[in-house]
Order: sequence, then C-alpha cells, then structure tokens
Amino acid sequence: MDMRDDVLEVLVSTEEIQKRITELGQQIGRDYEDRNPLMVCILRGAVVFLSDLIRSIPIHVMVDFMGVCSYGGTNMDSTGVIKITRDVDANVAHRDVIIVEDIVDTGLTMKALVDLMKTRGPNSIEICTLLSKPQRRKVDVDIKYCGFEVPNKFVIGYGLDYDENYRNLPFVGVLKPEVYEKRKEEKG
Repeated sequence: MDMRDDVLEVLVSTEEIQKRITELGQQIGRDYEDRNPLMVCILRGAVVFLSDLIRSIPIHVMVDFMGVCSYGGTNMDSTGVIKITRDVDANVAHRDVIIVEDIVDTGLTMKALVDLMKTRGPNSIEICTLLSKPQRRKVDVDIKYCGFEVPNKFVIGYGLDYDENYRNLPFVGVLKPEVYEKRKEEKG
C-alpha cells in the first residue's frame, strides 16, 4: 500500500514549502549578514527542513545536531520535561544560535530547550520552525522564523512522522485518524 493512501489532506504542498524555505533562508541571510550563526537541528524531524533551509542561506553557517525527546507523556503529547539523547558538539558560548525544528506545538519542549541553551552563554538564540500550531500552545515561545501556521491536526510528512513513518513525504499532510486509532488499539 502507498503511504500516501494514509493522508487525509495535503496542508502544505511541496511547492509552497520550497518557496517559503527560500524566503526564510534569504531572511536569515540578511539578519545574520556579518555573522556565522550556528544552526542547531533538532533530530530527527527537522533534518529534511534543515537540509533545504541551509541551501537557501547565502552566508556561512555552521550546523550541529541535537537529539531531544520529552518524556513522561504519550506519543502525541509533550510534557515539557526534556531528555537530551544527543547533545551538540559545538561550543555555543558567544555564538548566535538558531534552533531549527520541524514543528512547535505546545511550546513546552521548545521552551525547555531554549532555557537549557541560555545556560550555555550564547550571544543570541532564535527559533526557526517549519510549522507552528498556535492553537495547541501552552507556553509562549518567540518564534522568529516560521514557515507555516497549521491547524490542530495530526500532521506528517517533510520530516514529521507518526511512529517513525511518513517522514519522506515531500509535503505536509494530515494523517487519517483511523491510522493512529488502529495503532492505539493494537498497543492497548
């Protein structure tokens, strides 16, 4: 079965994503013109976004990766308590840091991550996310670079997954509810 059969609707097309990423890359290039920002990609979801984003940025950037998971919640909810599964190799002190994320949902994980990064002494920290779900926000987070605001639906594709699947869809779509309902029944 084609994984696209599990998609209820396409929210953001491949073309819309590429156009917006180019705009974000140009904006970052202007904002950091005489600096060399450190782009910290949050694994695994943001890898697809980062790879296209950095090719749209016309200035030098450094790239590093961080694995973060929130624990104590379910597969579909964040608790805001984070566990670092892979830390950055780069020293972030006195650097301009841009955290690159696939989606900011409740904001709990992102706030915890920003608070952690602040303890490491960077010059600045900004957030760049492909998607934002403001309807789900539980805490305020200042997102400087946002690709798209999306409704409170279960989104997949372009790096976003459900149970480690669908990351390779070239667009952002909504997962059919019966897919995750069936999975809940199998696990329950």
